[in-house]
Amino acid sequence: MTAAAVSFAKDFLAGGVAAAISKTAVAPIERVKLLLQVQHASKQITADKQYKGITDCVVRIPKEQGVLSFWHGNLANIIRYFPTQTLNFAFKDKYKQIFLGGVDKRAQFWRYFAGNLASGGATGATSLCFVCPLDFACTCLAVDVGKARAEREFKGLDDCLVKIYKSDGIRSLYQGFNVLVQGIVIYRTAYFGVYDMTKEMFPDPKNTHVFISWMIDRTVLHSGGWVDFLSI
Repeated sequence: MTAAAVSFAKDFLAGGVAAAISKTAVAPIERVKLLLQVQHASKQITADKQYKGITDCVVRIPKEQGVLSFWHGNLANIIRYFPTQTLNFAFKDKYKQIFLGGVDKRAQFWRYFAGNLASGGATGATSLCFVCPLDFACTCLAVDVGKARAEREFKGLDDCLVKIYKSDGIRSLYQGFNVLVQGIVIYRTAYFGVYDMTKEMFPDPKNTHVFISWMIDRTVLHSGGWVDFLSI
């Protein structure tokens, strides 16, 4: 195995562990948010049982579904990270060759900047074509209510994907794709495009201090999230 492959594997695993920890930490907040957003369209939550707000939702979830239900669908969300990241990095290199081939980052700054943005957006859109069913399934699992396993519509990620496919076909797994792709293009344009471009501006991009890389990553990550939120 080459040094580059070993480095990628280490970064990939480290990113996976970090993602698992962060997603697990915010899973209760994400589930409350999703339940409040989709309860009006849910067949499981009747009009008289709908949540009145954040506090009501936080109080009722452990009473009606158990404390662990705050993390319902979290494992599927963590699993989704790995194919998403693999596809992102694989497509990013391909699109950078297309958009940035032969471009001098110093002499052609704005062309280099635009190419980075384009490669980031194209990467996000292409990856979503493959992982959109996982995104949709994660949302379905998060809003699936019921204290006991038997009371829930889905028993897990695989059961969710199979049932939806059998019920409505492959197109049903891509519900909301048009909205999702707009958000992911904006987000990945900011994340991959601006992040890569900013790092490349340093004298030695490959040996940039870890703290500086982390600061760039956090700044771009949150900025991209806000731009995505405001645009959609």
